[in-house]
Amino acid sequence: MAKFGFEGCLTALVTPFKGGRVDFEALAKLVDWQIENGVDGIVSVGTTGESATLDVEEHVAVIASTVKAARGRVPVIAGAGGNATAEALALTKASEDAGADALLHVTPYYNRPNQEGLYQHFAAIARGTKLPVVLYNVPSRTACDLLTETVARLCEFPNIIGIKDATGNLVRGGELIAKVGDRLTVYSGDDGTSFPLYALGSKGVISVVSNVAPKDMADMWDHVKAGEWDKAKKIHYKLRHLMSLLFNEPSPAPTKAALAMLDRCSTDCRLPLVAATSKLQEDLRAEMHVQGML
Repeated sequence: MAKFGFEGCLTALVTPFKGGRVDFEALAKLVDWQIENGVDGIVSVGTTGESATLDVEEHVAVIASTVKAARGRVPVIAGAGGNATAEALALTKASEDAGADALLHVTPYYNRPNQEGLYQHFAAIARGTKLPVVLYNVPSRTACDLLTETVARLCEFPNIIGIKDATGNLVRGGELIAKVGDRLTVYSGDDGTSFPLYALGSKGVISVVSNVAPKDMADMWDHVKAGEWDKAKKIHYKLRHLMSLLFNEPSPAPTKAALAMLDRCSTDCRLPLVAATSKLQEDLRAEMHVQGML
């Protein structure tokens, strides 16, 4: 197993582009900036990293570049999911070879497996790697829901160490924590539920807003860990509007727009995603001025 604990604020990092290609220089600088601002880990080529439009060679190159830039300071969790188990296993092996510390595996999308199919899929992945595995449940994107009972079955595999709950449902999140929280780390997969899930016993967040506000999101977790709940709650309310704006249009276009305002990467996304509208960019700029970011 890896040397890291995999708790706290893990940034679901964007993949920057320039002229249609991955901008590896900007990527390395983003990783440095995130770590300098206290985040506890980087998730490479997850949904926010536009995994759906990277080819396999690019996908693996981004993971390897992220690992190189991190230099062992924080764990790098590689998005390695696929809707074919064989493909997910191939990305798992490639992520291992690229130096990832752990793996993020989304529920298979489009083909809509039942709960037994999901169990067999994740069981095959767990058996196929020695790396820690974080499950990822995001029904709004995959049309597939990993039920708590199936998560509990998967606890038999010691290298399945956590689950990213992106249901946006606090009842579901609380149910997960109650039933498997003593065995798995339950991460909020929606920034708006991070603080409430911390209160229920969550040990981390896989965050989009931390792309833009890494110190605040890292500090929120640090305050929670220190029992400073009022300070953590203050950050939650401070960031609520920004969290909402980053999902007013398809992600990660709004996040890249905000990062462009900070001169950290371009606004470029891969089709069929397009850059954030001028109206949303105006709203983001106004909120970032309120936050003191600009």
